Amino acid sequence: MIIIFGGTFDPVHCGHLNMAHQALLQLAADKLYFMPCAVPVHKAAPGVTAAHRVAMLKLVCNENRHFAVDERELTRTTPSYSHLSMEEIRQAYPNEPIVFLIGMDSFNQLHTWFKWQALTSLCHIAVFARPGESPSLVEPLQSYLAQAKTENTDVLHQTLGGHCVFLKGPVIDAASSKIRNSIKQNQRDNSAIPDAVIHYITTHNLYTDNASLT
Repeated sequence: MIIIFGGTFDPVHCGHLNMAHQALLQLAADKLYFMPCAVPVHKAAPGVTAAHRVAMLKLVCNENRHFAVDERELTRTTPSYSHLSMEEIRQAYPNEPIVFLIGMDSFNQLHTWFKWQALTSLCHIAVFARPGESPSLVEPLQSYLAQAKTENTDVLHQTLGGHCVFLKGPVIDAASSKIRNSIKQNQRDNSAIPDAVIHYITTHNLYTDNASLT
């Protein structure tokens, strides 16, 4: 089994790492790929370059052999549709269970994604929630969960895709938008960011009015 964790990672923070650790542990997987997007469809454009976001991700991956970075979406000139990426990953791993890890906020918008139903047939969906978040009750997602939801993680190892699991565990309430704003106001909370990423942000003067553009 491999886990794909998509997002802007702008910047990667301890909340992301907690999600990744919990997914690896609870799903008994050996590898998780952070897949940064270039042009997010449902979010604002990233605040720094793709090169900076990848560099920060690689710093955290260097500290955990189970982590790696998948840069496929950064080479596209079209929006970062998860369905297209999952088609490519499925072709590369035709016999391997694949799990797409997302937050509850993303899950609640899943029915608006490009070819979302095809996406959910290519892989399993694992959802991790922040404090106070709960699943959306809109009809398309209700129908999806009625046939896809499972609490038996062994099933995800026995099938290639099509199931949805909600992960439980300790949560770190961190958000990239809050981190960016606090850095801009020179009020950063270093507890939300890995030390190596803090050093990188400071060295390259990121997320400030005089941020590096390269």
